[in-house]
Amino acid sequence: MPDVVQLKSKICLVGEAAVGKTSLIRRFVLDQFDDSYIRTLGAKVSKKSMRLELPEKNVQVDITIAIWDVIGHAGFRQLLGDAFFDGAQGILAVADLTRRETLSVLPSWVEAVEEVSGVVPIVLAANKADLKSEVQYGQPEVGAMAAVLGCGSLLTSAKSGQNVEDAFLHLGKLIAKAQIRGA
Repeated sequence: MPDVVQLKSKICLVGEAAVGKTSLIRRFVLDQFDDSYIRTLGAKVSKKSMRLELPEKNVQVDITIAIWDVIGHAGFRQLLGDAFFDGAQGILAVADLTRRETLSVLPSWVEAVEEVSGVVPIVLAANKADLKSEVQYGQPEVGAMAAVLGCGSLLTSAKSGQNVEDAFLHLGKLIAKAQIRGA
């Protein structure tokens, strides 16, 4: 029988405005989607608990994650980034498949978090996969950016739910492995 380990973790969702960070969180935490755009002011924190299996370590992990939804404006990064990024143990870097420029700026978002919290696990979520007729890039470009960031990636849709839970579960497992290894 595997050991059960309790963990708490803080993750930051980062990326430009309107890429779908808030919608991804809402889909993951509440299993809901709302088409209306509501700008995040500062940061909003949501919590969710998950049970993860780490068979290679013979461990079952009950992890509670505090999910920080950070405003998507570059000027904000310099102004208040330290306060919001401090203590982050993981990053969900979010780009919008319908806006190519949102992918190319992800390294600066990740760097801003890592300047404060050090190197942490990352998952890249290329969101809005449901908007097939509006997509400006695909898996090859997402994969190339994931290689730059040294992370895995998924095409997600907060609207349909495609890969949303998988993105958070994958990040949760990476965080759990890092914390258990460090314990």
